[in-house]
Amino acid sequence: MRSEGEMMGLILGIAREDERIRAAYMNGSRTNPNAPRDIFQDYDIVYVVEEMLPFVEDDRWLAPFGSLLMLQEPDRLDQGIGMPVSFDRHYTRLMLFEDGNRIDLTVQSAEETGKAYLADSLTVPLLDKDGILPGLPDANDSAYWVKPPTVGQYNSACNNFWWCMQNVAKGLWRDELPYAKEMLEQEVRGDLNKVAAWWIGLQYEYKICPGKMGKYFKRYFPEPYWRMYERTYAGYRKNEIWASIFVMCDLFRILAADVGGHFGYSYPVEDDRNMVRYLRRVEKLPPDAAEIMGEE
Repeated sequence: MRSEGEMMGLILGIAREDERIRAAYMNGSRTNPNAPRDIFQDYDIVYVVEEMLPFVEDDRWLAPFGSLLMLQEPDRLDQGIGMPVSFDRHYTRLMLFEDGNRIDLTVQSAEETGKAYLADSLTVPLLDKDGILPGLPDANDSAYWVKPPTVGQYNSACNNFWWCMQNVAKGLWRDELPYAKEMLEQEVRGDLNKVAAWWIGLQYEYKICPGKMGKYFKRYFPEPYWRMYERTYAGYRKNEIWASIFVMCDLFRILAADVGGHFGYSYPVEDDRNMVRYLRRVEKLPPDAAEIMGEE
């Protein structure tokens, strides 16, 4: 596997030697001083070019990067499903090479660079042949810090979490595994993750990045909370899913109540209590049940 030094030398060498490339910069995890370093980190590279079409229509200029294992061209895929896409401002190729290295390479017009370059706090200039890249502070992840919730965002997350739990329960009772799991992992977990990020942000005065899709939760949660979060994931068996649901409810309650208490937002205690009672009832319903709640 080519080293970071070899890869950066290659990336810069291609940019220097091709007169059509006028500048280059990098962002992403490799420019983030707070991101863990490992062999799977990709290289998020932008080449600023004079003309877009030669870089879009002809792939031969990519050959010096090495042998590809797989390529994705998200802009072309978007075009293929009917989304309005223009290739005259930017075009991205996600390239995984045979040696395991990955480069997410965007070619970009100078006009587009004027808008995009300053928008990301993790931007690091690599090459500037014409002095077109403005000065920047040192790269940092401040653009990705979790933001405190508004009362509307908080209320929405709490309401949706508890409301969608009844859909999960319904799907499990009906033996509709795809529906139940999709509702649990997309809707319900989405709200749990929002509240988890707000809680972590609260511990660090909202000067922290919990990572894309919560990938740094393990780093920032106290050990007991992380162990609970782990147990919110389950396999395909109903009893495992039901167990994960109740752990999810317990963890959500703890985190959301803390966040709400700090900001003076009202946590929906009655919704919580009523929905847990409902979930316990549905968990025990026989397959031929004629009513849901009945006598308790």
